[in-house]
Amino acid sequence: MNTFDIFVDSSANIPAETVKAKDIKIIPYICNVNGFDRLCYEDGLPFRELAKQFYDEMREGVPVSTSLVSEQRIIDAMTPSLEAGKDVLMVTISSGISGTYAQANNAKKALEKAYPKRKVVICDSANASLGEGLQALKAADLRDMGESIETCEKRLKESAYQYHSYFTVGDLKYLRKGGRISAVAAIAGSILSIKPILRADGGDSAKITFFSKEHGRKKALSALVRAFDEHAVHPELQTVAIAHADCEEEANALAETLKEHGARDVIVEYYDICTGAHVGPGTIALFFTGEDRRKTAAATERATAGKTVPSRN
Repeated sequence: MNTFDIFVDSSANIPAETVKAKDIKIIPYICNVNGFDRLCYEDGLPFRELAKQFYDEMREGVPVSTSLVSEQRIIDAMTPSLEAGKDVLMVTISSGISGTYAQANNAKKALEKAYPKRKVVICDSANASLGEGLQALKAADLRDMGESIETCEKRLKESAYQYHSYFTVGDLKYLRKGGRISAVAAIAGSILSIKPILRADGGDSAKITFFSKEHGRKKALSALVRAFDEHAVHPELQTVAIAHADCEEEANALAETLKEHGARDVIVEYYDICTGAHVGPGTIALFFTGEDRRKTAAATERATAGKTVPSRN
């Protein structure tokens, strides 16, 4: 019997069947679509259909926005576990991208006051999407092998920066709408068919950073493979993940290419719609484990002149 429950925000992007198999609990973001609130994840509803509809609506120009997971919603989600005598561990999206980590820590203080015999652990993934999700899956594996919540916390904090993420977008206009790039840069980039490669950096509160620019979609996808070749450690022994914002054929092709480059286990899933709202349809993201990102953080920051992507929420 599990002695503690594992929670993630819905940014973790874990496929529904894996959520069930690994007994992970999802606290969904809320996305506002054309003036109506919509949960970004619901148990029992096919996520693929929800995501595909969402990205179709974005293509049609329907206005979308996102908000934080509130402290109270985290408290409400965790309370049944604590009342059942279990401790809880939550993995969140990077504190440098969203305020969810801060909200979770506020909830922790309230819950530990209300349940002084229970332990509440909050882990900053220093990542997003399946870069967060892979860490939650690791925690679930450790828990299911009988490891304590303290051991899981220690392992997650030690390894967070070993999870790499690289992604490219289909249309620069979504980055422009969110203030990630200027209107001039978006127009120029579209005319010249420039595709940015972005990544989670090695900062203390990891942010999304511009990594490189490629000319054309084909070269951008090749750049993702190149990043995998350069930075993945023992690809045959790890789970590699791909998230896509309704470009499934390209994502599956990328998965096959990665298998040719040494990957054995590759997850392909629709991009979570909360984070996806800020990058838009056509985005493809790659996640894997490698060397500690902090070792190359200084060099990356010099190369990109400190140009980071602002927080989502």
